[in-house]
Amino acid sequence: MKVLVADDDPGSLLVARAAVERYGHDCLTAADGDEAWALYLEHQPDVVVTDWMMPGMDGLALCRAIRARGADLYTYIVLLTSQGSRDDVLAGLAAGADDYVTKPLDPFVLHARLLVALRVTTLHADLAHYRKVLSQQARTDPLTGLHNRLKLSEDLEQLHARSQRYTEGYCVAMCDVDNFKSYNDIYGHQAGDLALRAVAGALVGAARKTDGVYRYGGEEFLLVLPNQSQLSAKAFMERALDTVRELEIVHSGDPLGQLTLSAGISAFTPEHPADADTLLGEADAALYVAKAAGRNRVELALQ
Repeated sequence: MKVLVADDDPGSLLVARAAVERYGHDCLTAADGDEAWALYLEHQPDVVVTDWMMPGMDGLALCRAIRARGADLYTYIVLLTSQGSRDDVLAGLAAGADDYVTKPLDPFVLHARLLVALRVTTLHADLAHYRKVLSQQARTDPLTGLHNRLKLSEDLEQLHARSQRYTEGYCVAMCDVDNFKSYNDIYGHQAGDLALRAVAGALVGAARKTDGVYRYGGEEFLLVLPNQSQLSAKAFMERALDTVRELEIVHSGDPLGQLTLSAGISAFTPEHPADADTLLGEADAALYVAKAAGRNRVELALQ
């Protein structure tokens, strides 16, 4: 582990550093609270062993500052003090310390605290990892690997706020695989799943890094296109439809004999500052126009 020891007493600091390094840990040292805080921000240690009374930021203030950061990885804090009353102990724990050691420092006691710290910080690291994995899973469509509607809502909210603030435009394109029900009826749902994955891959391949590609539901996909006008978005989506056709997925139930895509586009502009839900509704309506006009095409929403 990486351990930061803060103490304005040079003798205590030397003893603590020797004990930490003796048991195989990396040690950083600070002679006052302000230096300790700077080292903490720079190195993000796993454990902080801090004296209570120090020049500058004292031990309680350092505890509070560390806890106020709310970092993903947990820092285990041991308060080192000559004040051993119950009220002092409770004050330290209330400030954010996990444990305390009274002076003069016993290297064996410190070693025991570091063993506990290792278990606690390892557990918190594991929990942080699992939280990250679960968060990603909650925002990912399991079939296609695309972002799902939860992530779409989050991303659209951020993009919409930024576009309003900086008077920038963006477009949303609602896409639907043409005659997909008959594709499933003819070839089976397993083949349908493979086709959806292939279409998802084609859309991701056609998109820019700044674009968002989402599975909206069933055979529907949604693309979020920042800094695009309706006309430039239409040109992009027509190229995307070409990319899907180039997959040459045979579909005997489609008039063209292959799997195709239809799309409807709506745009947020200074002249049309619609909210995100309205834009999605407009794109969906334009998609229905594309379907009614014969499919395998892109239509723009009336705005």
